[in-house]
Amino acid sequence: MSDVFYRKLHKQLPAIVKGEGVWLTDAAGKRYLDASGGAMVCNIGHGVAEIADAIAEQARKIAYVNGTQFTSEPVEELATMLAARAPWASYKSYFLSSGSEAVEAALKLARQYHVERGDLARKTIIARSPGYHGNTLLALSASAREHYRRVYAPWLLDVVMIDAPYPYRAGPLGEASPAMTGDALETAILSAGPGNVAAFIAEPIGGSSTGASVPPAGYYARVREICDRFGVLFIADEVLTGAGRTGKFFALEHFRTRDGKPVVPDIITLGKGLNGGYAALSAVMATSSVVETIAKSGGDFQHAQTYSHHPVAAAASIATLKYIERNGLIERAATMGARLQQRLRDATSSGDPAELVGDVRGIGMLAAVELVADAQTKRPFPRDMKVAETLVASALERGLVLWPNVGHADGHDGDLVMIAPAFTLTPSELDELCARLKDALAACASKLRNVVGRAKLGSI
Repeated sequence: MSDVFYRKLHKQLPAIVKGEGVWLTDAAGKRYLDASGGAMVCNIGHGVAEIADAIAEQARKIAYVNGTQFTSEPVEELATMLAARAPWASYKSYFLSSGSEAVEAALKLARQYHVERGDLARKTIIARSPGYHGNTLLALSASAREHYRRVYAPWLLDVVMIDAPYPYRAGPLGEASPAMTGDALETAILSAGPGNVAAFIAEPIGGSSTGASVPPAGYYARVREICDRFGVLFIADEVLTGAGRTGKFFALEHFRTRDGKPVVPDIITLGKGLNGGYAALSAVMATSSVVETIAKSGGDFQHAQTYSHHPVAAAASIATLKYIERNGLIERAATMGARLQQRLRDATSSGDPAELVGDVRGIGMLAAVELVADAQTKRPFPRDMKVAETLVASALERGLVLWPNVGHADGHDGDLVMIAPAFTLTPSELDELCARLKDALAACASKLRNVVGRAKLGSI
């Protein structure tokens, strides 16, 4: 009945007419608790008037200028704010419109950096599986999303994939496995030929692909050491995890080198929570050494998009970051996040929910519930059962918005849901979130038992 070409073509979508805090209201008056911040985007909540005011004020001044011909006050101010957030190195920011665009630009920047140095052989990208970095073709090439790759494989580049650190599925070696220590990266570089590798890209803490998995404490110290030794650029994809989601502005701040210093990425990508969903914006932050290498060659960065360095989007981000700072929301993401993690474990540890849940994990206001057929063996449900989708639908019926992910267990099977509400979530709203989640899990378990005709799901 709509003229809109939606991504989901098989269902009628509720029309949302209002948002306030963690709550959405549709045209029929039904209220939803937005437990995933949309797509892990809405970190300050819906309906913050001062963000809307900042957007309107900037639009009245100047809405758009071409980023190759002019700069603007909001773009300059935002770059300065981001540089101050990363005091361990000098960074310059390039602004785009989406996380996919930022990753695409970051990977191209890594290649151009090596070309300008005269190191033309460095073209190999190393990424992780499970992992996701976006839907533009280069970003998708670096993503382990088989359902996309089946369609677009002829257009994708070859990217070397290593196992992601995934504690829940680390296998018998646990933290000693190459994926967990970082040794898998060194092996991949040696196999590809050290002089051929341009960049390694990774989400510092897992996004939806590994369901908020947190690597061991020494993982990124080892990654940084390996990249330095072989001249490989390290790209930290903070599109989902950045802007305070994990209780630090950058998720990589949770990790330190062996001598206690910050782990310094060469390039950082940001998006999603950078402007809380109020305008389309992403950023590529590159160290001054990377930028100066290109500048000294007399060239320009060979990446252009019409809406780069957009003044109105930058104004939205400035207002969002000031709101976060003034209200102590990153600190709140840490403290309220710890409460979120515990309450989720409590809500899923008994009754019908426990029959579905294999693991609850995360950090700060980023959490995941992994669903398994057998909690003892961690055996996933068959993909054709669509367990994550069934749970998301059951939750939506109960006015709870969750974010699903599939395929992470072995590339095909695997079900989990992400929980990433706004940092402004109140204790009473957390209680309501957990109550609705528990009810949705019980309903999902009942539906699945009816489908398979079994008294216990573990026998599937």
